[in-house]
Amino acid sequence: MNSIEATVLGIIQGLTEFLPVSSSGHLELAKTILGSNSIPKESLAFTIVLHFATALSTIVVFRKEVFQIFKGLFQFKWNEETQFSLKIIVSMIPTVFIGLYFEEELATLFGGQILLVGFMLFITALLLLLADKAKDTTKNVSFLNSLIIGISQAIAVLPGISRSGATISTSVLLGVDRAKAARFSFLMVVPLIVGKMIKDISGGDLNFASSEALPLTVGFFAAFISGIVACKWMIALVKRSKLIYFSIYCAIVGLIAIIYSLL
Repeated sequence: MNSIEATVLGIIQGLTEFLPVSSSGHLELAKTILGSNSIPKESLAFTIVLHFATALSTIVVFRKEVFQIFKGLFQFKWNEETQFSLKIIVSMIPTVFIGLYFEEELATLFGGQILLVGFMLFITALLLLLADKAKDTTKNVSFLNSLIIGISQAIAVLPGISRSGATISTSVLLGVDRAKAARFSFLMVVPLIVGKMIKDISGGDLNFASSEALPLTVGFFAAFISGIVACKWMIALVKRSKLIYFSIYCAIVGLIAIIYSLL
């Protein structure tokens, strides 16, 4: 992989991590179009690095909220910050379970499975369509909501199902306020990505031997910068109930992916 390919993939990751169109699905499509010959595990490793970049961009965008959460936790009181942190932990349980017991099976899905990506994009399109038609509310995320949203996040490990699309749509369909749904969706994934990076680096599972340092660094910063832009943009779009456009987009790209894989 050269620097140009890494930049393209980084920008795609940064934009699609927050826009509800499936970052993993678009990365697999882009790598296929660019002719990437990465084996599934190497492909997944590069994907994880780009996800880490967007996790950092989330922290930058929500730095005030993150600071308040940590501040509230160290007060050792049953306050709003403590409850929010516990809801984040609850939301992580389904994905952690999937990651611990089905890691090898997941790795095989990140090696150009374009037909799978196409069908999963159709599911994303349906979720966004349903969420777009949901009524606006001012409801907060409850502990039960956080578990259900966490299940959606676990299912979204499949390439083609948008993580942000699945979690935001699930939140909205549960009656959660749209802005709060977006905030929870973006923050709930940060501990998972950071934990995954620490686990894989400490365990020596990530294989970067075939990738040069420069392309990897370029891809990381491309994802980080574009991620900041997309995160702020997505928050505004969710508030204005503009998910229908992304639903149409996912359906079109899903159809193209299916046709491409069959031909």
